[in-house]
Amino acid sequence: MKFAVRSALGAGLAALCFSPIAFADEAEVKKNVEAWLGKNAPKVESVRKAGALGLYEVQLDGDLIYTDEKVSHVILGEIVDTKTRRNLTEERKQKLSQIKFSDLPLDLAVKQVKGNGKRVLATFEDPNCSYCRKLAKELQNVSDVTIYTFMYPILSPDSSEKAKNLWCAGDRAKAWNDLMIEGKQPASGNCDHPTDKVVAIGRKLNIRGTPTLFFADGSRVPGYMPVALLEKALDKGSATR
Repeated sequence: MKFAVRSALGAGLAALCFSPIAFADEAEVKKNVEAWLGKNAPKVESVRKAGALGLYEVQLDGDLIYTDEKVSHVILGEIVDTKTRRNLTEERKQKLSQIKFSDLPLDLAVKQVKGNGKRVLATFEDPNCSYCRKLAKELQNVSDVTIYTFMYPILSPDSSEKAKNLWCAGDRAKAWNDLMIEGKQPASGNCDHPTDKVVAIGRKLNIRGTPTLFFADGSRVPGYMPVALLEKALDKGSATR
């Protein structure tokens, strides 16, 4: 994203010149940022006061940049509180990436119930994803959880075919685990499947890689997690749900 911004903006930053804005509000800053970005740049999703250094936070295509009220300078980087050592940018990104778990269309996912199933986890995974296979093996050691796996085929040409075959299997959860843990390929199948819908949902949620995990409190973790961290995240998510 940052490279896309740099590429789209190029040398325009050095040549930027706007009239001074006294006590600019977020709408005015947004207007001037959009003017600077131009037509082919990422969409400005929101602008708000960053709460540090008098800067404004600009949300662009799931990423954050910062500017002053005159939009005379733009910062591509992170803000860290030196007293608390908190990465304010990362905290903000995590908050922005949260979802409402109940809004997920769970009927489009492969469901597995382990133990009492009280804790919940939703994952977006590609059938050809090596880290998804590692995650599947870690999940074998997790109990008392209901897992919703959205098959999100984005990595290779035959991912969609595998996702379709897995969905059409008589026992989807078994077919998924057979593939991810044992390497057993699913039998060919032909049925109505939600692959296109899942891909559309993943894009809407700005999921760029697999696996991507969502916990009960709506928190998002992009990437594989070992069992110890999974257990902590599941407990935390369920406690704050």
